[in-house]
Amino acid sequence: MFPLKKISLLLLLFINLNGHAQNVPAAFQKAVDSVLSVKPTTYLDLEDIIGSYQKDTVLMRYLAATSVKENYLIGQAYALNHIGRRYRNLSEYSKALALHRQALEAATEANSLEFKVFSLNMQSVVFRRTDAIKSALDYSQEALELAESVKEPSIGIKRSINVSLNNIGNIYRKLDQYDIAIKNFQKSLILDKELGNKLGLAINHQNIGECYEAQGNLEQALENHLTSLDYNEEIDSERGRIICKYSIAHVYVHQGKAQKGLNLLNSLVSSAKKLGDMEILTALQINIGWTLIELKRYDEARTILLNSLELAQKHNIPTAMSEAYAYLSTLWVHKGDFEKALDYYRHYKKYDEEISNDRNLRYVTDVITRYDSEKKNTQIQILAQENELVKLELKKNKTVLLISGIALALLAGIFYILYRQYQLNNEKKVLTLEQSMLRSQMNPHFLFNSLNSIKLYIINNEQKNAVYYLNKFSKLVRKILESSSVKEIPLAEELETVELYMNIENIRFSNEINFVITIDNDVDPHVIKIPSLILQPFLENALWHGLSPKEGEKNITLHISREKMYINIAITDNGIGREAAEKIKQSKVLKRKSVGIDITKERLANFSRDFQNSFDIEIIDLYDDDGIPSGTKVILHIPTS
Repeated sequence: MFPLKKISLLLLLFINLNGHAQNVPAAFQKAVDSVLSVKPTTYLDLEDIIGSYQKDTVLMRYLAATSVKENYLIGQAYALNHIGRRYRNLSEYSKALALHRQALEAATEANSLEFKVFSLNMQSVVFRRTDAIKSALDYSQEALELAESVKEPSIGIKRSINVSLNNIGNIYRKLDQYDIAIKNFQKSLILDKELGNKLGLAINHQNIGECYEAQGNLEQALENHLTSLDYNEEIDSERGRIICKYSIAHVYVHQGKAQKGLNLLNSLVSSAKKLGDMEILTALQINIGWTLIELKRYDEARTILLNSLELAQKHNIPTAMSEAYAYLSTLWVHKGDFEKALDYYRHYKKYDEEISNDRNLRYVTDVITRYDSEKKNTQIQILAQENELVKLELKKNKTVLLISGIALALLAGIFYILYRQYQLNNEKKVLTLEQSMLRSQMNPHFLFNSLNSIKLYIINNEQKNAVYYLNKFSKLVRKILESSSVKEIPLAEELETVELYMNIENIRFSNEINFVITIDNDVDPHVIKIPSLILQPFLENALWHGLSPKEGEKNITLHISREKMYINIAITDNGIGREAAEKIKQSKVLKRKSVGIDITKERLANFSRDFQNSFDIEIIDLYDDDGIPSGTKVILHIPTS
């Protein structure tokens, strides 16, 4: 029995087969008969027979239907992927994705690793085109891992590795990580040269040129675009020619040659319309609008930018919509209508934030964790290999004192393994603590609430405050991510991080918190090293358990002093005290256990192992003259020797 989805596909393809069988050229029918008689299992073998027909969706549908009828799954996967590519180039992304998924099912059922990789790569390209960065990167990495698992890859699999590297490079280019993107494109270039793949060489030189242009390196950008154009001329790719010439015109405008750029862009419009790729056509029209702004031809720019915006909205191209709104805002600034400029700017920020949030905030922690995990697995494999080499070496070193030598060697081996196991367990514990601390610092509630607070400034049209706190927030996130990868940092950097944290949290307290840092004269914060990100959990406790329920003046002081072989960091708040805070906590229906301080204690214990003295944490309840709780004081005693 066929599943319902496959029955629907079969029915659709058979209808298509009957409808178009009369219109199939004899040469193609002969090629299909040849394919079905041999039933090739590799992409290249299929390409040799019917590759020249792959852009004709009618013929590819006929091949898919015939392959279903003859139970030739690989032919079905080949045809469906090429129909999907055509829909993708027409910006019909949902149809393209559905076809690539059906192709993946066929390849999986056929147990064809080569076509599974090809289908995964095609899905990744669709997700990248629609700015679904996480899905795009996941599919490309899955495809790359599958392809690289083959010890002696075929030419088809090598080409798929190239596509994966190119996809990953383009994803990093969308994330503005241009150096990483260039490295992936250059790896792909090496394989393209080995395979003599001129299309791949054209694509990779084009992508490298766009990265250099984004970095402001216009000469290298132009050189790569021209190289790409040469390859596209050799293979007679109209699509490639349009993209290259469009990029060359873009560089001309950046070089101050706006009229030269405009002439080249205008010459591409009719070809782009004929090509039918809405993403290329929209980008081309937006950049014509931008160039017209540079030439102060504002009315023409407005008309073409509005047309571009309508086209981007119709075909759901978020990046194009964002760019069109940005240039329309710029246009009205030049024309002196700041109300319209602001209105378009708000639309631009809306789409830009949606794209940025999807690309960065949702995925950054996952990428870092994956990288650390892969790095640790590699280290464990190296240690296992070293252990095997030691055992082999011991077997070779037989001497007169064979028995005693073997006994000593075994003893040494046991101690060595135990020591290495201890080291690995310790490193694993440190890594777990660092990841736990990063999750504590970057918890979703803090990110969500902070962005919501900044959003209120934007809604209330307080642009200066919005920009000021957005800069603070981005700097805080960067510092947390940078600090999470090192064991210790200068005290000055930790103080800068907590000051940024307090600035962001203070928004939610309507700037009622008075936060003061004082440092004794005999303390140099640039010299003293402490574990990274250890003060924030104590400040968070002071804010949300001590000061949040309190009415009136709210103060937190952070005082740093030296005492013999210790640095003392005292955090004092004038909150309601621990006893009252505990009562409030017990009265809540939902009780959330805070793990930040426990993690910090474990990290301080690990940090203190390198010193003679251990760390200590004092928590002192403060009372006024009448014995009423007046706050809490936490003192961290961190060893310096």
